[in-house]
Amino acid sequence: MKLETIHQQVLELTRSTGQWIKNERVNFSQSSVELKGLHNYVTYVDKQAEEKLVEGLKAILPEAGFIAEEGTASYKGEHYNWIIDPIDGTTNFIHGIPIFSISIALQEDDKTILGVVYEINADEMFHSHKGIPAYLNETEIRVTPQTDHQLSLLATGFPYHDYDLIDQYLGLLKHFMETTSGLRRLGSAAVDLAYVACGRMDGFFEYGLNPWDVAGGAFLVQQAGGQVSDWQNGNDYLFGEQILASNGHLQAYYLDSIQQFFPVEK
Repeated sequence: MKLETIHQQVLELTRSTGQWIKNERVNFSQSSVELKGLHNYVTYVDKQAEEKLVEGLKAILPEAGFIAEEGTASYKGEHYNWIIDPIDGTTNFIHGIPIFSISIALQEDDKTILGVVYEINADEMFHSHKGIPAYLNETEIRVTPQTDHQLSLLATGFPYHDYDLIDQYLGLLKHFMETTSGLRRLGSAAVDLAYVACGRMDGFFEYGLNPWDVAGGAFLVQQAGGQVSDWQNGNDYLFGEQILASNGHLQAYYLDSIQQFFPVEK
């Protein structure tokens, strides 16, 4: 398998699909919004974009399986699997807030070897594959060198369907408001992770996410020199619904802070 060739083909597919999404947004009507679950929305744009991605990725690597948000394709490949989100930030898309992205990851034997996050409206393509650095378009990116948590900037997301842990989460948000330079909630976990990778954010944490929300971005953070874990300091951040990503220097502080409100299960 020529990973470099696959990488370039994925970038071309992602950009063309992103342009289609952007064009559809011009005349988009909220009357086409469907409800998948509590505060969980989908549109025909999500569905058709996923169909375009799945069709294109099948042509690039026919033997690969898929984990896809909208269920266009859902079957496991023997060695290779794509994890894709056609629009990460659908609520932003619906309301015309220009922060939403395409997220794609390729796994080989359950280990990510390629990641792409395309922030469509900014035309910013964050990408990498195994063995090379992470890039924003054609420029190599790195996480921040920040070591002082009081000067750090964190990204997060808010729970939208699972409120069982809301009180602890609000306590954690208060803690970080008091001990860092601020929190940002952009509405796309994939973009949050890409921003950690390129040094715009020092860290990102959230719970209740799915693998397609974080797979591409988490890989980018690692390729850019950062660190990713679940909230128990393990590696179950794709399917464990808890993720912490940082520049690495601040991982221990952020993790200790999280565990004050969400103690490690014993």
